[in-house]
Amino acid sequence: MAENAPKAPVAASGKETPASREHFASRLGFILISAGCAIGLGNVWRFPYITGEYGGAAFVLLYLVFLVILGMPVMVMEFAVGRASQRSAAQAFDKLQPNGKWHWFSWWGYIGCMILMMFYTTVCGWMISYVPQMASGMFNGADAAFAGAAFSGMLENPAWLVGWMVVAVVIGFLVCSLGLQKGVERVTKVMMATLFVVMIALCIRAVTLPGAAEGIAFYLVPDFGRLFADGWSTFGDAVYAAMGQAFFSLSLGIAAMEIFGSRIGRQRSLTGEAVSVTALNTVVAILAGLIIFPACFAYGVSPDQGPSLVFVTLPVVFGQMPLGNVWGCLFFVFMAFASLSTVIAVFENLISWSMDKWGMMRSRAVIFNAVLVLVLSIPCALGFNVLSGVTIPAIGDIQSIEDFIVSNNMLPLGSLAFVLFCTTRRGWGWENFLAEADQGEGVKFPRWTRLWLKYGIPALIVVIFVLGYAPKVAIWLGLA
Repeated sequence: MAENAPKAPVAASGKETPASREHFASRLGFILISAGCAIGLGNVWRFPYITGEYGGAAFVLLYLVFLVILGMPVMVMEFAVGRASQRSAAQAFDKLQPNGKWHWFSWWGYIGCMILMMFYTTVCGWMISYVPQMASGMFNGADAAFAGAAFSGMLENPAWLVGWMVVAVVIGFLVCSLGLQKGVERVTKVMMATLFVVMIALCIRAVTLPGAAEGIAFYLVPDFGRLFADGWSTFGDAVYAAMGQAFFSLSLGIAAMEIFGSRIGRQRSLTGEAVSVTALNTVVAILAGLIIFPACFAYGVSPDQGPSLVFVTLPVVFGQMPLGNVWGCLFFVFMAFASLSTVIAVFENLISWSMDKWGMMRSRAVIFNAVLVLVLSIPCALGFNVLSGVTIPAIGDIQSIEDFIVSNNMLPLGSLAFVLFCTTRRGWGWENFLAEADQGEGVKFPRWTRLWLKYGIPALIVVIFVLGYAPKVAIWLGLA
């Protein structure tokens, strides 16, 4: 892709048409925004605590294997569908297969992205709210009881949660309202560059703490014995967790990546672009672990604290450090930027989908989706307090329900649909996919992987889907 691609002419009506479709100004912008969509809470929150629960470096290796054999191929497919159609999921399947067998799938991405934002914006608000709290020094010298009480107090305050959720939504849509190049691309470049600077500073500080070596060894030196701590059942759980993490960390299956493929040219092959995005995404996840684990071991904190690791355990760790309020503030700036990068990217998906589906101008699409996201995000923000009684057995509160719908259902089933669409004659077809993926300079998609893509990946996705439901069904049936 040209580093300074010319901006397409604007349609006289002000609406976006195939001829006037706005593209990224640079290849770097495409890579950073695509990576920014994938980089989020799955990398900087979920990945470290799951790694801690499953024994460290050995689990990281499992995750990397599944990232290569599962995540990257599906990403290439999403990019290919987008670039071949030059439309969002709203019209991509109509254009690539006019007979209508796959037209139903156009709504999948919009609904999936909307449900994702219904709970993601609330958690993004948590991250933003912790920046001023850490900067104020309120956690200096705090113990776990104080940090836990502070986090619980935040969840019990509906005005606080709704307020910070609104802040996250407003920031995201303000950026998107400026357009693809002037808003989404420009802001994301600055935000991602800042994110890496902050991460590197935090890494240097964490790995130079007295006693950090033990944490580095836990994270980077594989001990496969930890994967079998309780026998083969532990190993099976670790494999399932690694598959799920590799799959979900790339935001695949709800056309979140497809939209970015629709806004790039054909100067570069899509396999090479997917490798770049996946590599950037993985580097952030690895660096997040290099911040968290050395700090935990340096201050005698167990790394297997689960989801509370970031909000309860780490404030205590930073509170014990010299200048802990500064390092803690920087850490949550990093967390806020990571989550906001996903919010902005997914909002752009919702906006582009609305423009393609209903012919809206960008300004109208921004207002429509901003109001919709704000209204639909309120139940999650209230689900920890006013609506805390709304639960489903074996799943949990409103946030857990929305997360379950997306993570355990729409992401794997949506990815399965992309795979079948790109590999079968009932869909777009293997040769069409391969021709699109290989256009341009760079790494070509390995043709010899066809059988794995056509049969292996669908089987693996089905396994992930079934295993995600198995423990819940057992509880619902009273078997566990």
